[in-house]
Amino acid sequence: MRGYKIFSGTANPEFAKKISKYLSLPLSECAIKTFSDGEISVQIGESVRGKDVFVIQPTCAPANSNLMELLILTDALKRSSANSITAVVPYFGYARQDRKAAPRVPISAKLVANMMQTAGIDRVVTMDLHAGQIQGFFDVPVDNLYGSLIFLDYLKEKNLKNPIIASPDVGGVARARSFAKKLSLDLVIVDKRREEANKSEVMNIIGDVAGKDVILIDDMIDTAGTIVKAAGAFKEQGAKSVSAFCTHAVLSGPAYERIESGALDGLVVTDTIPLKQESDRIKVISVAPLFGEVIRRVYHDESVNSLFK
Repeated sequence: MRGYKIFSGTANPEFAKKISKYLSLPLSECAIKTFSDGEISVQIGESVRGKDVFVIQPTCAPANSNLMELLILTDALKRSSANSITAVVPYFGYARQDRKAAPRVPISAKLVANMMQTAGIDRVVTMDLHAGQIQGFFDVPVDNLYGSLIFLDYLKEKNLKNPIIASPDVGGVARARSFAKKLSLDLVIVDKRREEANKSEVMNIIGDVAGKDVILIDDMIDTAGTIVKAAGAFKEQGAKSVSAFCTHAVLSGPAYERIESGALDGLVVTDTIPLKQESDRIKVISVAPLFGEVIRRVYHDESVNSLFK
């Protein structure tokens, strides 16, 4: 057996520890330092020659530092003769810049994919990419896992009396529809117009939510403007309760204040990104065991897709 090792960057070490516990495999040693001018230094603390290596590092805030750390760590492993390097990136930063939405703008997600491959990454494992086509930006295998698997089990335990699934915008309809189909529930849509980045205005609700327990589904929650305004609009239309299920808790800017003071009754997220602060309205469900199982299956050349059937 060629053996495998798991390394953790500094972006979400607690997540890496949970994966390590699931696999009953200790995290391998590496020293990661930041010099006074911001440059990152990495030194691998043990031999990886001929080993299949998994690097756990979401590229969440600070996105640039965490991304650069992943690239430098990958280069160090490559130069240490690792057999293969799999980047386990629970949250893939820059995923929202996946196309030319305006003249003279970059496609940053593609640039990041190029950089990761150039550094020496042989495979990527991530969760709920903001845009599915990002998988095509890579010329190496990409396993895009689904957080909905965890949310489905949690929702079934809640036993809501009159639930209905909602998409916070037209772009997320496919994701919400797939979720609704698995639970055999109806779907409503929020039609909104975004005037500028990180600002949104709820315009109309397509569907009836009177007396319903609304379940908002999205891949991420950033400033919480869209989700909280949508919750307010649902309550105005007679919704009994509004809860949101979002895989990635980006939660930047005034997000925490909006969640605490807004109409949203509860927010359920995963631990792909560490929370900046605790909140009674935010529940975190760990997806580390799922990533741990995927790592095990990738190493043993077993099916990953069968996990979601």
